[in-house]
Amino acid sequence: MITSQAAGNVCNISALTTNKQQTINSVASEVIYLPGTDCVIKTQASLSAFTSYRVGGEAQWYVAPRNLEALQASIEYAKEQDLPITILGAGSNLLVSDQGIPGLVIATRHFRSKHFDPETGRLTVAAGESIPSLAWEAAELGWQGLEWAVGIPGTVGGAVVMNAGAHNSCIADMLVSAELLSPDGTIETLTPAELGYKYRTSLLQGGKRIVTQATLQLQPGADPAQVIATTKQHKQHRLSTQPYNFPSCGSVFRNPKPYTAGWLIEQAGLKGYQIGGAQVAQLHANFIVNRGGAKASDIFCLINHIQREVQERWSIWLEPEVKMIGEFQAVCG
Repeated sequence: MITSQAAGNVCNISALTTNKQQTINSVASEVIYLPGTDCVIKTQASLSAFTSYRVGGEAQWYVAPRNLEALQASIEYAKEQDLPITILGAGSNLLVSDQGIPGLVIATRHFRSKHFDPETGRLTVAAGESIPSLAWEAAELGWQGLEWAVGIPGTVGGAVVMNAGAHNSCIADMLVSAELLSPDGTIETLTPAELGYKYRTSLLQGGKRIVTQATLQLQPGADPAQVIATTKQHKQHRLSTQPYNFPSCGSVFRNPKPYTAGWLIEQAGLKGYQIGGAQVAQLHANFIVNRGGAKASDIFCLINHIQREVQERWSIWLEPEVKMIGEFQAVCG
């Protein structure tokens, strides 16, 4: 049984099993209700609406818990039914296969709460909170430190996992601690040093621990008008240098220092190159955009084509920043 450090109802294993059998035996039913929580597990849920690329197949099972107890109940259900678990935040740095995702997809986008502590300058925020929204809210309060994050799509949980950053700043620079839920139900709080942060990565990538909240160190007490102005400048810079008129995942590849991925791709003559509905953006070559009707396989094959072209010209293999989930084998000609 999963235990929690917070109060609340967690459904027990017998209730889960009974409820699942009742659902399976009912042809008309398409959801599973987890007793004692607001968990509703849906079957065959399309994921295209939950990714910034607007592509991807269905989740075999899908749930979007709103609190820790509901999250734990969802994990316990997956364990009891022997289902693999995939965590989905805002879906902004993600490419989901056209074949979908087996097992249980747990979306943390509704996992929201935040607390600004003016005495310490610390912001404690749940994993599902939007990074750009936090940047604006901090600016309006006159809190410095998140101006760089205004143009980064995604949630706090995803930012902590991948060490999101821009304008020479990143989450690791201001993270005080992150609260994690392990598969066995235990909760631990780790520091940036313990998370092994490097450029756009951490020890959490590829692991099974789930970020539930984070505490960030900011600097309160500044003139809100000044912080808002700086935040607007960062936002405008993103809008003027990166494509926002079509769905994308943001930067596709990590920058292989001393080069930038965008420069290497542009020098390879790939700006505007298109496979199906997926295109290398004209405005910024490290973006692949969905021009309309793209499939995940189009994007995947374009990523692969870019890697091969840059490898041939520069002897550099570009490492994707975008996370790919699901089956992508043998989809490219």
